[in-house]
Amino acid sequence: MKDGMDATAARQAPAQTEEEFVSRKLIRPSLSTPPPRTEPVSERRERLERTDRMPSNAPRRSNGASEQTHAENYYYQKQIQGKTPVVAVLKDGEQVQGVIEWYDRNCIKLNRNGSNLLIYKPSIRYIYKAGEAGKS
Repeated sequence: MKDGMDATAARQAPAQTEEEFVSRKLIRPSLSTPPPRTEPVSERRERLERTDRMPSNAPRRSNGASEQTHAENYYYQKQIQGKTPVVAVLKDGEQVQGVIEWYDRNCIKLNRNGSNLLIYKPSIRYIYKAGEAGKS
């Protein structure tokens, strides 16, 4: 019975010392150009004909899950509607307490006893309800 592996492929490479070590260049494919098509032209035509047959008002399938879950927006809306006192802990460790009055993509507006404070979201570490500080 034949082994199936070529004898030259099964040999180990000779051990190299540090002096004999040769720098090897890593070859990476260029991702800027698309790879050449490998399917025959007839298969491409068939696929195009199938897509032409679909009515234009037919619903299209989505390519996957949406990136945005809107959970953050939902949280802010609930806190605004309930006028819940919250504590925003900033990146530098400072804690700011107030009621969220307004928010957008970049910042939130806290009402602190009649005065307003606009806080950029990237500077916020986390937010929690003011009454939940000691609970675990």
